Amino acid sequence: MSILPDDLNWNHLRAFLTTAKAGSLSAAAAQLGQTQPTLSRQVAALEAELGVLLFERIGKQLELTRVGIDLLEHLRPMGAAAEQVALTASGQSQSIAGLVRITASDVFSAHRLPDVVHLLRDQAPDLRVEIIAANDIRDLMRREADIAIRHVAPEQPDLIARKLNEISGYFYASRTYLEHHGTPQSYAELPQHDFVGFGDPKRMIDTLAPMGISLTARNFRCGSESGLVAWELAKQGFGIIPMVSSLGDTTPDMERLLPQTSPFQIPVWLVTHRELHTSRRIRLVYDTLADFLSKG
Repeated sequence: MSILPDDLNWNHLRAFLTTAKAGSLSAAAAQLGQTQPTLSRQVAALEAELGVLLFERIGKQLELTRVGIDLLEHLRPMGAAAEQVALTASGQSQSIAGLVRITASDVFSAHRLPDVVHLLRDQAPDLRVEIIAANDIRDLMRREADIAIRHVAPEQPDLIARKLNEISGYFYASRTYLEHHGTPQSYAELPQHDFVGFGDPKRMIDTLAPMGISLTARNFRCGSESGLVAWELAKQGFGIIPMVSSLGDTTPDMERLLPQTSPFQIPVWLVTHRELHTSRRIRLVYDTLADFLSKG
């Protein structure tokens, strides 16, 4: 069956786009202010219009089919354009003002968020953005921030959470350190080396254990609660450190270790309050972050 652009229903396309981005019908229905059965019918109607299956139910989770993944890539720009048209038509983009606080790790805050702030300044010149660089998991329910970028899923049911993607990480060390201590050739050799810790060393030990890397507190002879300080210590030759490849691969004199191994994957979650639906400034910042960070 041939489908013409005029035959497609935007409400059905929006239902699919929101469900795919939210990860569930219930979350998507909450974002659109609809009931779950209504949204489900709209998605089913789009599947009938196109003659394809867009979602598969795996247990309690919805998984995109290959066709669904392809359709989502085409619809993302349409969704962003529709949002911008709505803002522009009503003059909202230029009139959005006030403070929005974003919390993320200090490394993420320093190396990823400035690009987002540039985008927001172009869209809403009167908007003020405060970045709270913190490696601990800030509690949005206590209003310490408006939007959080986290690497673990939040547990509070009253928050809106969306997993955007996963970023790759590897182990890195400075050339100075490797010249003095040698370059490890396998995970089995890593416990023979010094590590630079950021945050709680025990948490890092527990995180690396499932990878077959058996470290102890003795491996962490120095470290910092600050990821930026820990990265600087590693650059100065104090030990090996895990880091996202976007930073590690672009830092002079830092070497990626064990390049033959698969990267470890770090999830990126975008979290905010339920008032996302009623606050224009939070909605704008949330959508801009989601679009920017979804691209990797």
